[in-house]
Amino acid sequence: MEFSHRPVLLQETIDGLAIKENGIYVDGTAGGGGHSSEILKRLKGGTLISIDRDPDAIQALTQRFSRNEHAMIIKGNFGDMRELLAQRSLYRVDGVLLDIGVSSHQLDTAERGFSFHEDAPLDMRMSRKGTTAAELVNSLPFEELRRILWDYGEEKYAGAIAGGIVAAREKKPLTTTLELAEIVKANVPQRVRRDGHPARKTFQAIRIAVNDELGALQRGLEGAFELLGSGGRLAVITFHSLEDRLVKRRMAAWCEGCTCPKDFPVCVCGKTPKARLVNKKPICANETELAENPRARSAKLRICEKI
Repeated sequence: MEFSHRPVLLQETIDGLAIKENGIYVDGTAGGGGHSSEILKRLKGGTLISIDRDPDAIQALTQRFSRNEHAMIIKGNFGDMRELLAQRSLYRVDGVLLDIGVSSHQLDTAERGFSFHEDAPLDMRMSRKGTTAAELVNSLPFEELRRILWDYGEEKYAGAIAGGIVAAREKKPLTTTLELAEIVKANVPQRVRRDGHPARKTFQAIRIAVNDELGALQRGLEGAFELLGSGGRLAVITFHSLEDRLVKRRMAAWCEGCTCPKDFPVCVCGKTPKARLVNKKPICANETELAENPRARSAKLRICEKI
């Protein structure tokens, strides 16, 4: 099975992890194995744990790394990595990579229902289990739909779009991606339709809600940092501002030291930094990568090292 996904910021991520040939590493969102493959090339006696919730990804990873003695593949949510590793008696690792968001394979496989460019069942489930996007938009009350579009999509016209969804589903349930995309078009101003596809933010918001992506990211960050040994590194690639802000703030909190008022002569809080930033500003794709892979345009890589 082909699971195509071009890894973004590949060299920058691998360099940032500072891989030890005998270390233990986790690729929490392994996808087709692009980043995983590069980590494995650098291991001689170590182990790479590749995790993904998508059964298509697990099948592709199993086929790709079946003969690699350093590869361990786990089907699961990266938000649960601490528990997934504990089940295998693994409690300390040297590095964790999280490449957050939807994969190229998921976007390009129309029947998965992630894209507004082709007509397909309104699904969007990364794990292929649980509540579908169709079930969500057909059942949630107006105010919850509006909140999801505003909070997760930062959609300026959240109220109008949510109202359009509620009005449309009273006539018939929404079942396809293009039905939803057309409702968005019909409920935003004409000028918005000229600035890229107006359904992009709505699809992002509903996808995040269906897959609890921000909840998984919060749990995954905490689990990853707890797993890291001293000197271990956490590298996180994000693709939109909601994710990046969450990662930036969490890393900043780990790196924060004394919080006593500045006029205190000595520290009384006793707080010391738990980590240091490897790169103070996010690393973004260079022009060469952008020319080859336009989807890397919004990618931001942040790395911290546990003290």
